Amino acid sequence: MADKEASARIRINQRLEEAGWRFFDGADGPANVRLEVGVTLKTTDLDALGEEFEKSAKGFVDFLLMDSRGFPLVVLEAKAQHINPLNGKEQARKYARSQNCPFVILSNGNLHYFWDLRHGNPHPITAFPRPESVVGYSKSAPDPRKLVDEPVGDDYIALTQMPGYRAAAAWTNDAERPGFIEANKLRFLRPYQMRAVHAVQSAVRDQADRFLFEMATGTGKTLTAAAVIKLFLRTANARRVLFLVDRVELEMQAERSFKALLRNDFKTVIYKQNRDDWSHAEIVVTTVQSLLVGEKYRRLFSPTDFDLVISDEAHRSIGGDARAVFDHFIGYKLGLTATPRDYLKRSVRSDGAGTDPRDLEQRILLDTYRTFGCESNEPTFRYSLLDGVRDGYLVNPTVIDARTDVTTALLSQQGYIIPVSEETGDDAETAYGKSDFEKRFFSDATNKLFCKTFMKHALRDPVSGEIGKSIIFAVSQPHATKLTQILNQMADVAFPGLYRSDFAVQVTSLVPDAPKFTTDFAYNKLMGTSAVIPGYSTSRARVCVTVGLMTTGYDCTDLLNLGLFRPIFSPTDFIQIKGRGTRKHDFRRDVTDPDLAEAIAEPQKLTFKLFDFFANCRYFEEEFKYDEVIALPPQPTGGGGDGPTPPKPYPPEGAYIHEGDDHLAGVTEQAIGLKGMKIDRMFFDSFEETVQQDPVLVRAVEDDRWEQAEEHVRRNVFGKPHSFFNLDKLRRAAGVDRRLTLREILEKAFGRIPGFKTRDQMLEETFDRFVAEAQPDDPAAVPAIRDFFKAYCTDPTVRDAVDKGAFTALATNPVFPLAAMDRVPRRFRKEVPDYVKDYVSLNQFAL
Repeated sequence: MADKEASARIRINQRLEEAGWRFFDGADGPANVRLEVGVTLKTTDLDALGEEFEKSAKGFVDFLLMDSRGFPLVVLEAKAQHINPLNGKEQARKYARSQNCPFVILSNGNLHYFWDLRHGNPHPITAFPRPESVVGYSKSAPDPRKLVDEPVGDDYIALTQMPGYRAAAAWTNDAERPGFIEANKLRFLRPYQMRAVHAVQSAVRDQADRFLFEMATGTGKTLTAAAVIKLFLRTANARRVLFLVDRVELEMQAERSFKALLRNDFKTVIYKQNRDDWSHAEIVVTTVQSLLVGEKYRRLFSPTDFDLVISDEAHRSIGGDARAVFDHFIGYKLGLTATPRDYLKRSVRSDGAGTDPRDLEQRILLDTYRTFGCESNEPTFRYSLLDGVRDGYLVNPTVIDARTDVTTALLSQQGYIIPVSEETGDDAETAYGKSDFEKRFFSDATNKLFCKTFMKHALRDPVSGEIGKSIIFAVSQPHATKLTQILNQMADVAFPGLYRSDFAVQVTSLVPDAPKFTTDFAYNKLMGTSAVIPGYSTSRARVCVTVGLMTTGYDCTDLLNLGLFRPIFSPTDFIQIKGRGTRKHDFRRDVTDPDLAEAIAEPQKLTFKLFDFFANCRYFEEEFKYDEVIALPPQPTGGGGDGPTPPKPYPPEGAYIHEGDDHLAGVTEQAIGLKGMKIDRMFFDSFEETVQQDPVLVRAVEDDRWEQAEEHVRRNVFGKPHSFFNLDKLRRAAGVDRRLTLREILEKAFGRIPGFKTRDQMLEETFDRFVAEAQPDDPAAVPAIRDFFKAYCTDPTVRDAVDKGAFTALATNPVFPLAAMDRVPRRFRKEVPDYVKDYVSLNQFAL
């Protein structure tokens, strides 16, 4: 018993020191320390504590956390590891009241809760809050009744943008009012957006603190979120709001939106641009990835720093490790998603390895609903694509189902059959399916046919007559490069002299300034402005070819065509991609000449075309009624034979052709320890200096474009004669007991992380996140669960035995024997493997 108590205190002391607290430890503090008003503990009081401090009836504080002036601020009630910290709740309440402390932390060294005694219940936390954060938090005076009673009308945002708009002469004149609204960019909530905010108020009245909005793409989730943010800040139920996104371009988009909507009342910043003064803003926007780097969310932020956390595209930004960022902060949580849960109502869970993508999608969506307190599987508020179309706010697509001979064969049950000859001389066959396209199966003729069909049938811009603004989704970055080249070549022939290889632009992660390209395309200035019609604001570039950058959260209302030049396997991706085109648009807004605007025959966007070359619509929405199915032009044949052009696979990256002889002179072997040789450690320092002086890398890292940074290192830094850097050498030089990734090495080189964590440190942190979410019923079982968690993550034989249910195979296992498994509660024998499979990358623990 004493060992468990001592272990709990050691862990708690470590966490308090890491958080920077000044504290009094009631178990071994100095004599004559005043803990209660009018009561002084003597040495004998402390001695009476003994080893049974959990059972003492003396009535003293385990840990008293003090502010910078030495005044009590938080009572920390410590329990032994085998005791649930919530058991000390009433005891801690009594002590906190005696010390006039508004806050309590309950902990047994493994499980921790933060409790604001002024309202609410203990909230699980994964790290102790910092003193300055709790001091700031203590100055707030939340009152849920004010939030519930706050009137929210359609002009809730407009009143922030222009408080006196109702008194303006142009507003009172019905004829001038539309122009007045447009000129001042006033935003009014639509009826369903007001209902969403009212739903939050109702939920708060019912004492809920988590909410989920399921709103179709194009229905204004950001505007609705802005109204919710104002509601919490204006009623003092939040001091600061964190808005989480999952991509850099969405970060900039959110910042612009909140500044346009709320700048008169609240300050909005992007965290990475304001690392030193973000706390002076009311709204902080950041990518989840920025906070995950080096566990920045734990090192630099306290659980009490934000009173409202909003997760945009919640099903993506709380997945995997990102979930830890979301759970780190206490307070209210709002999730925004465009993916309806019942989209997967027909999916059947697999009994096997779970290869059906719908199975994983369903688990993610169900987890999203649970995370935001929607245990009934109903969101706080829902507004579907069909609702938006019915109410006149969105448009439906015109689907172009266009399959070539090749894609038809790839889609068939037997696949595209290629005869091959075995080494024995026997004939055989190899079958290719749709998932092999542009991965194992290549056809230039098919890609050209896709582009030709798109150019012929794409919707035209109603003002300039050009191909309407379009996004094409490719299989991979090499595929995107190929399609961009084909489209530009075709545009030269179809529109002589109009474009200069800027009709189509590749927008993928390895292209410098790709996030800026997405913004420029939305704001009609990508590659400049079209010169076809003077006074008409539309991008010179007509087509963006991408892979994943523009799938979610991208706002571009004047898109007229979307091209699925690839098969899609994720239902979420399909919904998101389709949603890029559903927003309505009035093209007269982009014209400065009133006569030209009047002459536009059809100024309103009534539909958009969705080019589907792989039957994706049929695959995901069998009930969808296609509006248009076209016959493809005949497929050209080559000069010498029938069928498609033979596959032309891309050469493997880093291929090397040796043209001379080579001989083995001799072999010697020397075992080098984990620290490596001195030259290895100097080697790593040399690498850091090299990459820090590379301007391309510096810019990529500043913009969090890690994939581009890694690719640049592989192509331009590794294998050069002056240094011969490579990944294996850097791993050895780092002297860490696991396989480092190139991204980790770059993060260390650029100061994003202070150092490399050991294998066990990463296992401990991963387990901490798991136990904070799982909340074991019996705290005494946590050490056994921890041992099982670590063994399952690191030992393939343990994993194999557990996954097969063959627990007897553990009888002689040296890492995790059967006796250890017997101590693991039955519930966690399933929950640990499920959690690891869904949220933990095992590569990070590889030796």
